[in-house]
This record gives sequence, C-alpha cells and structure tokens, in this order.
Amino acid sequence: QVQLVESGGGLVQPGGSLRLSCVASGSIFSRNTMAWYRQAPGKQRDFLAFITSSGTTTHADSVKGRFTIDRDNAKNTVYLQMNSLKPEDTAVYYCKAITAGRDYWGQGTQVTVSS
Repeated sequence: QVQLVESGGGLVQPGGSLRLSCVASGSIFSRNTMAWYRQAPGKQRDFLAFITSSGTTTHADSVKGRFTIDRDNAKNTVYLQMNSLKPEDTAVYYCKAITAGRDYWGQGTQVTVSS
C-alpha cells in the first residue's frame, strides 16, 4: 500500500513559479517510478512528467523547458518545479506512484494561475 500527499499548490500570477511536493509512505519509495499529472475542469487528466528510480526523467512537450520533476529519496518526496506559469496551467495537479502491483494516486493540489 502506498499513500501520497501533494502540497504546494495555490494562487500565482502569470509568469510566476510554484514548487509542488508529493510525499510518499507505505512502500520503498526509492524503487518506484513517480509521475505528475494534471486535470483542468472538464478535461481529461494529462501526463506531465515522470522520474524513474535511477533519476531518468521525461517531460511532456507541453511543459518541457518550464516544468522540472525531481526527487529526494531520503525524504520520500517527488517535486515538480513550475516556472513561467500561464493561465492555462490552472488545474488540479496529481502525483502517481508506479509500482509492480498497481498505480497509486494522491488527492491532488489545486494550482490557479491568474492575475
């Protein structure tokens, strides 16, 4: 069983930055691939980035160059650094743990980009 808790969302002006965190418990975090997704109202949940246990990363084209995923295995935490935020980045942001048995999702954190 894996529990995920996201934090760091909020209201930010266009062009601003936020750093989201996702703390994992209940499994050997360092062995899991971790990912970030987001879901805007009325839209499907979209992939943003993932990071493997060895630190290899992949970012969606839509956020490449603005968002960066990283992890701190000592803190069981995965991060999403978001820069140059735009109003269209407004969404609920979710982290996901990918394990051998199943995937686990956090409850999400709201990010609103508005002036």
